[in-house]
Formats: sequence, structure tokens, C-alpha cells
Amino acid sequence: MSRIGKLPISLPSGVAVTVGEDNVITLKGPKGELKQHVNPDLKVEVENGVLTVARPTDDKEHRAMHGLYRSLLNNMVIGVSEGFKKELELVGVGYRVSNNGQILELSLGYTHNIFLELPKEVKVETKMERNKNPLIILESSDKQLLGQVCAKIRSFRKPEPYKGKGIKFVGEQLRRKSGKTAGK
Repeated sequence: MSRIGKLPISLPSGVAVTVGEDNVITLKGPKGELKQHVNPDLKVEVENGVLTVARPTDDKEHRAMHGLYRSLLNNMVIGVSEGFKKELELVGVGYRVSNNGQILELSLGYTHNIFLELPKEVKVETKMERNKNPLIILESSDKQLLGQVCAKIRSFRKPEPYKGKGIKFVGEQLRRKSGKTAGK
């Protein structure tokens, strides 16, 4: 058995699960609603507030899908009940950020500002405090969408290894290089 796949998922109060036709799982909770199509070979059951995923055989393909879909469903349960939050930090002189609704405006040292329209499922908040790096705080119930949005924002100016300038996650450890003068 898959170590991850065989673990049951306990459903917190306020989370409703429906297993629809074509093995589409729908989760509703206080933070929103998410849907996930599960491979028809796998069997998803809900009993006494516990969600379980079972596989028919020990084929390599079934073993791989077992753990994958269990993790996806677990992330959905956490997302609709608690939600996910990511914080990005802009490190660099003159780097600024602001938001107007779902439109994020980034000033990252290029000749023009970058405007990014975020999906409506992602809530955005920006903080600009004196003598502190600007912050972008993103919240969503969909972990995968939140990760994609963070990767897109980070791709505009990845942290460089010499001075550490760029967009990084709060608390992220960067591998730093010493530069030319290190040997002297």
C-alpha cells in the first residue's frame, strides 16, 4: 500500500463532500468551493466524516495515482476549511508594489511598470512600510492556483545570488555567492 494513499482524510465541521458522476469530487466549505476529477479506476468513499481513497490493484500506475489523488483531495479539504497564504518580499532599492483591486502593479527597476491581473479566486494585499521591504500577501483556497500565481510574480525578477535582489518568499534561504573580491 502507498503510505500516503492509505491515510484517511478527516473532514472538519462545515466541509461538505459530494462524489458526482464521472468521479468528480466537489468540496464546499467556509473558504469556497473546489472540484477535482479523480481517475475512474480509484474509488473515493465518504463515511462518518472521513474521506478515503482506494485502488483496485498494485499496478505501478495505480500506486502512483493513489498517493497523488489523496494528496490533492487533502489539499482541497485544507483549502476550503482554512485556506492557504503566501507572502512574497521585494528586495532591492526602488522596488515598489501596489494593488488596485485584482490588478497588481510592480516597479522592479525596468523602464516600465508591470501590471498583472490576478484571478478572482486569489485575494491580494500589499504592504509598503518605511525602512522595510515591500510585501505581497496572497490568499486562496486553491493551493495549485496560488502556487502558479506566486511563480508568475517571482518570474518577473528572480532573486540573484550576489546581492539577493529580486522577489523572494518570506523566510526563504538563498544560496549566496561571494563574488570577485572573495579571493583577495
